[in-house]
Amino acid sequence: MEQFIHDETNGLDYELVGDYYLPCLKAPDSPKVGRFGMMYHNYLRNHKRVAYSGLLLSGKLKGHIEDIDRQAEDLFSQLVEQIKQAEGVSKQLKAENQMAWVGAINNILNRANEIVIKELICNNQ
Repeated sequence: MEQFIHDETNGLDYELVGDYYLPCLKAPDSPKVGRFGMMYHNYLRNHKRVAYSGLLLSGKLKGHIEDIDRQAEDLFSQLVEQIKQAEGVSKQLKAENQMAWVGAINNILNRANEIVIKELICNNQ
């Protein structure tokens, strides 16, 4: 008996395992997204069901989520840098007073995160 066979009627490949031929199935690739992409995916699925279904059925969901994730990460990085410059949070502050620097950076990160979520995640579509 052959180790692998191909069935022309359904287009599947089968592998011999013991006495049985089992289909060689592969799970679809999941989107390579970060936290903002996952937030956006959950927001679409839970709050914008029609848009989510349309993107899913057209096969454009993965690309759309990856695009939003890239945009969100870029916006987040830009906001963090702009706010750091505007408030004078620098390496000098880090060297002089680490606790004040940590507090300021955490505050900046949280504000930038909220802006990205409000502007890109919850207002898109």
